[in-house]
Amino acid sequence: MDLGLANKVAIITGSSRGLGLASAKALAAEGCRVVLCGRTASTLAEAGRQVAAVSSPDAVHAVQADLATAAGVQALIEGAVTRFGGIDVLVNNVGLGRGGSLLETSDETWQEAFDQTVLPAVRASRLAVPHMRARGGGSIVIIASIFGREAGGRMTYNAVKAAEISLAKSLAQQLAPVNIRVNSVSPGSILFEGGSWWKRQQEQPDVIAEFVRRELPFGRFGTAEEVGNVVTFLASQRASWISGTSVVVDGCQSRSF
Repeated sequence: MDLGLANKVAIITGSSRGLGLASAKALAAEGCRVVLCGRTASTLAEAGRQVAAVSSPDAVHAVQADLATAAGVQALIEGAVTRFGGIDVLVNNVGLGRGGSLLETSDETWQEAFDQTVLPAVRASRLAVPHMRARGGGSIVIIASIFGREAGGRMTYNAVKAAEISLAKSLAQQLAPVNIRVNSVSPGSILFEGGSWWKRQQEQPDVIAEFVRRELPFGRFGTAEEVGNVVTFLASQRASWISGTSVVVDGCQSRSF
């Protein structure tokens, strides 16, 4: 199936590893010109090499920036427009949620979760939309989580992911008149090297094996590539009548309808 993404310009935040990198590779494989972003120069450079391997070096641009700051988001958007002339797709993937229980989690930790997750998505979308509108439309995809839809994981993470799902719905309704679609993707437990589940698996293999047996009906974790494939479809015109929804990619892990 031709997704019609050839020469489209796609920005993927938090794309030096994990879900962001897998999404960047999938978009690049469909012919997108891809803009990567991360805070660490070495991992960002390696991500750029991996994405270029499935497309070409000329189709990949990397911006080193801290998206928890307004200046970092602006540098990313301006870098994409300067390099490729516009924006067609924005994948808001960057995020963080630390802390513990209500009594253990400080105001600063709560603020960090919103500064690292929700505000980057708001700022990047706000700056990208005028460029999408100038090109006749576009697609925004926000990487949320099944734990934005039901309880599980850290409390701060639940809250910011729920906020992202709600943000995507609100933006979809606002931006439909200018032909910009907005969706969120809600992954379940995804395993990739260096990720949180991978680290737990290295530290407590028996505990994680029991988690897989109890919680994951297919008997395995999901992969970053399986999420990236869904992101790429949603970004494409093949998903032209899909907007305002959250697509769950969890191997039937979650319990919510």
